Amino acid sequence: MREPGLSALRDVPFMGVIYVVHEAMKLGYHNGHPDWSNLGQGQPEVGPMRGAPRRIDSVQIEPQDHAYGPLEGITELREAVAAHYNRLYRRGKRSQYTAANVAVANGGRLSLTRAMATLGAINVGYQLPDYTAYQDMLETHLARLSAVPVRTREQDGFRLTPARLRAAVDEHGLAAFVVSNPCNPTGNLIQGDELAAVVACAREQPCTLLLDEFYSHFVYDVGRDDVATAGRGPVSGAAFVDDVERDPVLLIDGLTKSFRYPGWRVGWIVGPSAMVGTIARAASAIDGGPSRWAQRAALQALEPARADQETAAVRTVFAHKRNVMVERLRSMGVTFAATPASTFYCWGNLANLPAPFDDAMQFFRRALEHRVLTVPGQFFDVNPGNHRKGRSPYCRWMRFSFGPPEDNMLQGLDRLQHMLERA
Repeated sequence: MREPGLSALRDVPFMGVIYVVHEAMKLGYHNGHPDWSNLGQGQPEVGPMRGAPRRIDSVQIEPQDHAYGPLEGITELREAVAAHYNRLYRRGKRSQYTAANVAVANGGRLSLTRAMATLGAINVGYQLPDYTAYQDMLETHLARLSAVPVRTREQDGFRLTPARLRAAVDEHGLAAFVVSNPCNPTGNLIQGDELAAVVACAREQPCTLLLDEFYSHFVYDVGRDDVATAGRGPVSGAAFVDDVERDPVLLIDGLTKSFRYPGWRVGWIVGPSAMVGTIARAASAIDGGPSRWAQRAALQALEPARADQETAAVRTVFAHKRNVMVERLRSMGVTFAATPASTFYCWGNLANLPAPFDDAMQFFRRALEHRVLTVPGQFFDVNPGNHRKGRSPYCRWMRFSFGPPEDNMLQGLDRLQHMLERA
């Protein structure tokens, strides 16, 4: 119970990784603690990495950096982001992105928050399971938005198929749909003809598609033996947009994951200039615009040669860690509807483990006693307003992260194996 004088604030619960870290801190955890393994973390390793360029570790702060910057971001970075998309996804296409198609924000969650704040009084669809932060982003606007869940099926590997998306748009009259692709938490990936069909659905229905592409470069080629190698390149809906000014497709990405600079808080939205301009203007009431110095530092990260070296190294190093984690979790009895083709997450089923470890919250609590963090699956059962009651269908699912450096990841896996062997 809150004190009467504090009752003016709405209840904002801890969600996902934030809850996990909060509980771990009660037991002595802090970020970077050498005796803890964070297999729940939502950031990739941020230090030197095999094959990657040297980390950017300095930026000169100019006199103008002490002033407010443009709400939509500095022109130089917006031009660099547009060029980055055109180089990777739109070679030879008539319609090209320009600075007018880009708005910069302080990170991905803020980019998504701006976008949610500018949606009209419409039906908004989202897939389940998906990124935990969507819950409060949608919940804040329930007086205006109607949030419609589209539950993916285990038999489909929890993958959102184009047919399922199109049926949901038709059945529920969806005017917008938000989805992470690559998907956090499942590691699923919509690509190729299927991604083309998803973008076509947005164009033809029409239905504004908010594609959260923060793991766009964590893409792997998975062979028949279920061993992954580095993918040939990134994946984005940008490759299948016909007209950058007419197709209602908004792409959200940044430096947080694929470039391994989460603390810089540099994200962006790419899409039709009319929509992007509206979203940028929302910053005047939400955040006031992004930091100038961080944007200028981002220009270095997006230099083509450096960007390609960094993201190629990401795919190589993380494909290896993915294979190690999948093999180790399977040896412990964890099963998968589909092993990850992207991201740095394994979405594992605990049902075959002995009680109480077959329950995600119980597993999480016991793992904390061994100084290992994991994220229970029910946090990804996005439920704005908590209108859906009862036990979550993901209460036996767990998100395991291979985001930490390999030695720390192995430490955590060894501890989980010891925990289960003792059981």
